Order: sequence, then structure tokens, then C-alpha cells
Amino acid sequence: MNQVVGTGMAVQHRGRLPLGCDAHPLVGGTLMQARRIAILVSCVVTLLSAGSVAAQGKPKLPSGLDADSAFVPADNPMTPERIALGKKFFWDTRWSSSGTVACVSCHRPEHGWSDPRQFSINFAGKPTSRHSPTIVNRLFSDRQLWTGLRPSLEEQALRDSNRTDEMVVKNLGSIPAYQAEFRRVFGTELQPDGVAKAIASYVRTIVSGNSPYDRFRAGEKSALSPAAQRGQALFAGRARCVACHAGFNFTDEGYRNIGVGMDRADPDLGRYTVTKDEADKGAFKTPTLRDVARRGPYMHDGSEKTLADVVAFYDRGGVKNPWLSQDIKPLGLNREEQTDLVAFLHALTGEIDPEVGQPPVLPQ
Repeated sequence: MNQVVGTGMAVQHRGRLPLGCDAHPLVGGTLMQARRIAILVSCVVTLLSAGSVAAQGKPKLPSGLDADSAFVPADNPMTPERIALGKKFFWDTRWSSSGTVACVSCHRPEHGWSDPRQFSINFAGKPTSRHSPTIVNRLFSDRQLWTGLRPSLEEQALRDSNRTDEMVVKNLGSIPAYQAEFRRVFGTELQPDGVAKAIASYVRTIVSGNSPYDRFRAGEKSALSPAAQRGQALFAGRARCVACHAGFNFTDEGYRNIGVGMDRADPDLGRYTVTKDEADKGAFKTPTLRDVARRGPYMHDGSEKTLADVVAFYDRGGVKNPWLSQDIKPLGLNREEQTDLVAFLHALTGEIDPEVGQPPVLPQ
């Protein structure tokens, strides 16, 4: 695993953690695992804002996020230059083997940085077998994808099935402006590893916080409606959502079988395809619930269209199968309680720096 360190910018930029940056906003567990290494708050305040540093020179960190929990590999420090270049690569279809899809094709800013389609379309124009997960707040995670197949954002950008090293160099390396900018940032001719590092740096700036929930915790009592407040109590209590959606980012980054698709003749075995561990059959990563209201359909197969459908699924206790997680049990919520829970989930919709989601000007 890559060691996590701060960036060189920390020497020049120091910030105070905003109100609400608490790693344990709800009872029910902590997000971090022992193997993870925290970086200094001052470094993270800088790197979280790096997407806007170039334009504004002022660091930003939305309230409600835990700066100590950020992850940046030692060999890929975040700088405004890497982020700016990575943003272009993220939005450029020439990154893919066919020149027809970009990272943004399946991670739409206006749709919670996810895909409005049930199944995303690959570079060959064919649907994939899974719904693209959101990339909001991936700064706070090491392993990526529904199955944790990739150990980092860098590896995901480098090993994505839509691209090949040869085509990345051929398509992007043939553009003089890219070659010149790449040399300024990395000191070499354009090569796949650097492209992946730049994309990963940009993705780490896609952070959401300062939601109504965060403002409520900070003392703004009118930020949550009565229904959302009742939903919050259910979330942390009888609905037992915090068993999995724990911590400030509302995920323990774990993998569980909740039964989705397990009643099919040939179910997707999820995490098992990576670990070959029997206990991982049908298990998928617990996604963050931040900005969850923006990004239906839900589940790894896009099988639930609305948040109300998702809550009803959990209320039924998922789908029984030999590997069903012990955390999944019928809840017995009435209709009003389910509605309140959905209201709370809507209250987790936060704010992302608008500049992060603005399309860049791509070189020709």
C-alpha cells in the first residue's frame, strides 16, 4: 500500500479545520481502519482546495469532512498543475481506446458524479455489467470500485478497461499542447503512469460537505426539517444504517452481501472475484451516502430506481442467500418512518466547488 503523506504546498499553506469536521458524526463505528495513515490537517486543507487554488488562491474545505482521513500517495503529491492537467484528461474522450468515452462519460457532475443509466457504456459502445459508482469524496478512500479491485485512484485510472497504454500515448501524446504541459508537470514525455496520476489528483478534489446535516450539527437547528430529524434518529437507531454507513463520510469502506441480484441464476459475486474468499461472495463496497439523492439508480446493478425503493429493500431485509451479511435484517419500518429516512438521506446533499465540475478547455 502506498504511504500517505502531505504535499509540498503544506509549507506555504496552513488552514484551520472548519467547524463540523468530526470523524464520528453518528453513533455506530469509525470509518478508519488501522492500516491507514493520516496526514496533517494543514496539508489536507491545502490539497482539498487544490482545484480552486489555481483560480482563487484560497483553500477550501467543506464543513463536515474529516481532514485527517484523506489519502494521498507519497509519489503523487497534489499540486494545482497536476490537478489542472488531470481535469483535462478526465474530460477528454481521446483518453479512451476508441476516442469516444471519457471518465466524465460515466461520472457526470450534474448527476452526483455517477451515471444516470442503469449500466454504463464502455468504449466499444456496449453496456457494462455494473452501474458506475460515484466518485464523490474518493479522497477519503484507498481501494476503488464496487469490489475494491483497484488499490488506489491511480491504479484505477491506469488499469481502466476503456483505455490501453498504447492508445493513451498515441491519442494524447500526439497533441503538442498536452506534451508541453505534461513536461512542465512531470518532467518527461507523456506516459500512461503520469496521465493516471494527474487524473487521480483531479478526482481527489471532488469533495462534498456543508450539507444541511452538517449545518445542523454545527448549530443551525433549522437546517434539518422535522422529518429529516426523525430520519436521523432512525438512521442511527432502529434502522441500524450506521452499522455500515458509519463515520463522517457515511461509509465504513467495507464489503457486504446485502442480497442484491443474488436471486438470479448467475449472480454477480462481487468482492469474491477479487479475493476468492467464500465469505466475500456477493459482497460489494458500502458507498458513501453523501450526495446520494443526486445519483439514482442505486446498487451495483442499478436495480433500485429511487431512494424510497432502496429503503424499502433494506426494510425487507434484502434478499436471503447463504452469504447474506449479518447486518442485514428486516427493519419493520412503517411508511412514515421510511419517508422520514429518505428525508434524512436528502439532507446529506452537500456542496462541491462549482469550478471542479466546469468542463475544461481541451487542447486540439
